[in-house]
Amino acid sequence: MAYDQRYLEGIEHFNQCDFFEAHEVWEDLWKDVGGTSRLFYKGLIHVAVCLHHFGNGNIRGAKKLYNSSRGYLQPYGPVFEGLNIEQLLAQLEICCHEFLTSTEEFPQVEVNADLIPEIHLEE
Repeated sequence: MAYDQRYLEGIEHFNQCDFFEAHEVWEDLWKDVGGTSRLFYKGLIHVAVCLHHFGNGNIRGAKKLYNSSRGYLQPYGPVFEGLNIEQLLAQLEICCHEFLTSTEEFPQVEVNADLIPEIHLEE
């Protein structure tokens, strides 16, 4: 299947943990896309921004974007545009588990690099 080059470029940035750049590339794509895939790209943008905030210690922002990304992406599961949505969301939940389950208003949580999701497209 032929994918938009910006989709693939965003995945490359994402897998290099350059979440801000992934968000920028996907946002450019999102602005140009209409129809059914528009909210899919918005969901990917929110995943990238969630992880960007998490990495910068903005846990409140990360939690907000975590929740919105799930809302945007879940309707596209289990697989859309070659991406296993269920797997990505499960990995994101594991990565964010510590701050999602914290009862503190401002939890001091750091990203565990081993738990950061990666995106690998299915054929």
